[in-house]
Amino acid sequence: MAAEPAAGELITVVIVDDHAAIAAGVRSWCSQAVPPIELVDAGDRLADVWTGPGAGADVVIFDLELVPRRPDFGELRRLVDNGRRVIVYSQHTDDATAIKCVDLGALAYLTKREGPDHLVPAIRAAARGEPYTAPSLSGALIADDAPGRPRLSQRETEVLRAWFVASSKELVAAKLNITVKTVDTYIARVRVKYANVGRAARTKSELVGRALDDGLITLAELNETATSL
Repeated sequence: MAAEPAAGELITVVIVDDHAAIAAGVRSWCSQAVPPIELVDAGDRLADVWTGPGAGADVVIFDLELVPRRPDFGELRRLVDNGRRVIVYSQHTDDATAIKCVDLGALAYLTKREGPDHLVPAIRAAARGEPYTAPSLSGALIADDAPGRPRLSQRETEVLRAWFVASSKELVAAKLNITVKTVDTYIARVRVKYANVGRAARTKSELVGRALDDGLITLAELNETATSL
């Protein structure tokens, strides 16, 4: 996985999309962002995500359906498993597709109706390893009736992810600019929500397992943290 860009450091993005007009539009949005974002256009060439400039990009913008009527969930899983920070940018507007992409580990799901007001913030969030909930995804999550899935707020998810990759709650508090007591409160809320859907998680390791099952964090992220300690 690419390291988190330092404050003020240029963010690089690789886009995989077979529509040249979409890539051109995204390039324009990125160039006009403040500060600007550097875009690598891979066209429909998935190989360019793994080699050349695309290999080192902080974020991958992924068109889920490069082949008509064949959404490539397998490639999304491969990207996530290799620690890439992925935004799915898709023509699909159905809730099931959005939920599945998030379950597989996409940090954001945006439809192609959602323009720079959401794509640019999603890129910046993904570069930090953080999720971004656009209106389309928010609606999908509200409508999601999958059994056993607790409805975590974006802040609860952010605190949980930070805790999983930190050695102490003090570090989480410092990173998120909150108190340790607030960290404890968010974690307690998450435990209650999991207990309420019949999936109690009394220890940190159990909570990690739940989060992995629900796509809140990936093994690649956890493994990277473990090897850096």
